Amino acid sequence: MSTTDGYASDSSSDTRPPSSSSTVASSISSLAPPSSQDSLNNLELQCPQLPAHYPALPFNETPRTTAAADVQTPDGWIRRNPDLIRLTGKHPFNCEAPVQRLYDAGFITPAHLHFVRNHGAVPRVDADKALSWRIRIHGLVEHECTLSLRDLQDRFEVVTLPVTLVCAGNRRKEQNVLRKSLGFSWGSSGLSTALWTGVYLADVLASIRPRRGAKHVVFEGADTSLPNGPYGTSQRLSWAVTRERGMLIAWAMNGLPLEPDHGFPVRMIIPGQIGGRSVKWLSNIEVSARESQHYLHFFDNRVLPTYVSPEQARSEKSWWYDPRYLITELNVNSAIAKPDHGETLDVDPAELQESSELDRRTYKICGYAYAGGGRRVTRAEISLDDGTSWRLADIEYPEDVYRDAEYRDATYGSLDLTARDTCFCWCLWSTDVAVSALVRSTSITLRAMDEAMNAQPRDMYPNATSMMNNWWFRVAVVKTETGVRFEHPAPVGRDTPGWMERMKAAGEDILRPAFGAAKQEAKPGQGDASVAEVPLTDPEVTRRITRSELEAQDKQKPWFVVQGEVYDGTDYLKDHPGGGDSILLVAGDDATDDFMAIHSVDAKLKLRQFHIGTLVDGSRQAVYAESTDDDDDTAPFLRPKAWKQVHLTEMKQVNHDSFLYRFALSSPQQPLGLPVGQHVFARLRRKDTHEIVQRAYTPVSRQDAVGAIEFLVKLYLPCTQFPAGGKMTTGFHQLQVGDTVELKGPLGSFTWAGPGAAVWKGVPRRVRHVGLVCGGSGITPILQVLRSILRDAADGTRVWLLDANKSDADILFRDELRELHARHGEDRFALRHTLSVVPEGWAQSHGRITDAMLATHLPPPSPDALIMVCGPAGMISDVLQPGLRKLGWDLEHSLVIF
Repeated sequence: MSTTDGYASDSSSDTRPPSSSSTVASSISSLAPPSSQDSLNNLELQCPQLPAHYPALPFNETPRTTAAADVQTPDGWIRRNPDLIRLTGKHPFNCEAPVQRLYDAGFITPAHLHFVRNHGAVPRVDADKALSWRIRIHGLVEHECTLSLRDLQDRFEVVTLPVTLVCAGNRRKEQNVLRKSLGFSWGSSGLSTALWTGVYLADVLASIRPRRGAKHVVFEGADTSLPNGPYGTSQRLSWAVTRERGMLIAWAMNGLPLEPDHGFPVRMIIPGQIGGRSVKWLSNIEVSARESQHYLHFFDNRVLPTYVSPEQARSEKSWWYDPRYLITELNVNSAIAKPDHGETLDVDPAELQESSELDRRTYKICGYAYAGGGRRVTRAEISLDDGTSWRLADIEYPEDVYRDAEYRDATYGSLDLTARDTCFCWCLWSTDVAVSALVRSTSITLRAMDEAMNAQPRDMYPNATSMMNNWWFRVAVVKTETGVRFEHPAPVGRDTPGWMERMKAAGEDILRPAFGAAKQEAKPGQGDASVAEVPLTDPEVTRRITRSELEAQDKQKPWFVVQGEVYDGTDYLKDHPGGGDSILLVAGDDATDDFMAIHSVDAKLKLRQFHIGTLVDGSRQAVYAESTDDDDDTAPFLRPKAWKQVHLTEMKQVNHDSFLYRFALSSPQQPLGLPVGQHVFARLRRKDTHEIVQRAYTPVSRQDAVGAIEFLVKLYLPCTQFPAGGKMTTGFHQLQVGDTVELKGPLGSFTWAGPGAAVWKGVPRRVRHVGLVCGGSGITPILQVLRSILRDAADGTRVWLLDANKSDADILFRDELRELHARHGEDRFALRHTLSVVPEGWAQSHGRITDAMLATHLPPPSPDALIMVCGPAGMISDVLQPGLRKLGWDLEHSLVIF
């Protein structure tokens, strides 16, 4: 189910499921192919209503067009609500509704507001595929079988249950403000409630009779395009075989067939547990002696010990396999919906003098709460003095209405909670407070408790995934000239920051917030260690360095400044993950902004060992001032010491995960000023996190380009293995035409001066043979050199290119490479591709680069030969460097690494 009425939208037609006046299964069986314009085109389709005493089913506001953000993604065929808050850029689709809008929608969430958690592209299932869909059920059972949706309805009792699904990352952004975790930021709306229709998993398991030794039930989805295989997870068999747990194989939500984002045509619903256990696009059920072995069953949905940092968790895989850290049942949690973030409450100054008037006025504070494992929330408490005293809020459990009597019809089957004690849904709470008490308060604090006396803790439990965040929910009450303004802790999709972001920027302790007049500055070591400012200096270093010493230092043995302290980067040039050139670029300069913007806590800690002294004049003004004249359109645009702004004019998708971005310079005729082999720094402000991120890119612009610069960017979007995705590429993916980024450059220790000439590390070289090796998007600097050599009629240099990719679809600039090869011939330009996954009839190399490939498809070592490489660090360090060394190459003098 999508957060919208997300049915297929082709250029030829809009598609939409038919009315559900008959059974849901018959609705599915009556689906026509998506190309049939008149069969699924009912955009006014609404949920079939229940008797009036039940909670009202919501009105669906069906989107009629594809959202602009989806048009160029693999999900461009789905219609989604453009007003939802996208949490991971354009793709994959992960979103939530604004919290007050979710609350105001009522107990049952309308389809267009339902949250979505996708790990990749949505499987495209049309009507014909839905009719032929089969779920394979096998393993340690006496009767293996495959079941269609019709089989499920005909052979088992059809039931409907109200269930609230909650993402384990709900409220994650609060922890991400504290420190960046392995997951992208969710606000407080990562939950939704619906009536789910299907059959009990327990009934299906009873029919196939699990055998002795079976311990787990493993579920697998059909999202096979994920990089590490389809999404899959498992449940204990002892839980799955009881109806009381409420586990469903479901095909409908709120009386309508599932939508693509929510698992059409069939999915699992696992009540009382995190949403990640409810597998979508269900294709396979296995009864097994062991838990799921799916990649995402281990590398997702875990709460690791708080002392395990995100960097440690990423590098030490053993943490993920420890069953103690697996998340199943939800914890107790709650949030305030009203007052909303940024909401204001005006108070007449005269009323402040007459408190009795404010005492008569009341304000209704309201929100939601939920618990896990079928447990009931028994209390929601509000404090206006940060937990010194509490008052009970009134709790409404609309789920209880379904316990009054059984209801049956052809759409919902049996909707019967009369004998069920479990609570699988959120509750809604509210309390009226006097305006006088509210305006005198500095915060509103909320906590909830369930029937097992599990209460929300006062303190946060920071963890590497930032999951299950459920400390007290606090709203700051900020005094204004006209009354008060309310701030939520860390809202998403808002123009103004939450109080956590504001306090962190002011250097306050966000783990022990002090609101209003009681504010205090954070003390070193107070709270979690990651909150305190990371020490960048060695306390043993007392040397004072003058500006003249800094400027006189050999630029090949670079000193640079961060926050008024001087560091010697010489010993780190070879080991720097971003390459030594990025250090050489800031030699003699203040690198504070660049360093603080892109480096992790671990990198900042490492900086201490290179500390050599304090700059006598430690102000933040630029140590190096470059003379620039931005009004001179004839001068090269790029400046190595100055950030220059460019505007995005065009985005073009090159393949499934790479885009070409074209930016305009200051003037249409201004030369770019990019030597061949050089790259630039690009920086931008992320639209979701508002953080400034930067990294080095090699433009694919021509050497003589004017008026524009082009970047080929391979997108590393959020996925389960790397929930945050690539910081920079996700930022690129969020850009729209007209947006700006900043550039600084050129930089690099290598320049192709041509013809047959190169300058490397400041030393001129004559070159007759060039071997080029690249992996994936590493082709960008390689292409620069290749173009310059082959398009220069006076250059007789011979070129070899070995290009490694995962699949045929990943080969970038394929047409240009083939054109250059055809024009110049094998004797001038030897071109070789190797693929990990080869298509039928593939005539070139197969597999990762080997020593034999290096020997066959590169020039032999000689004084007038160079090898230039760009690709993943592992490919270079584990394959290319050892292999070239075996072939007799002098890597120190012959290997250029971009």
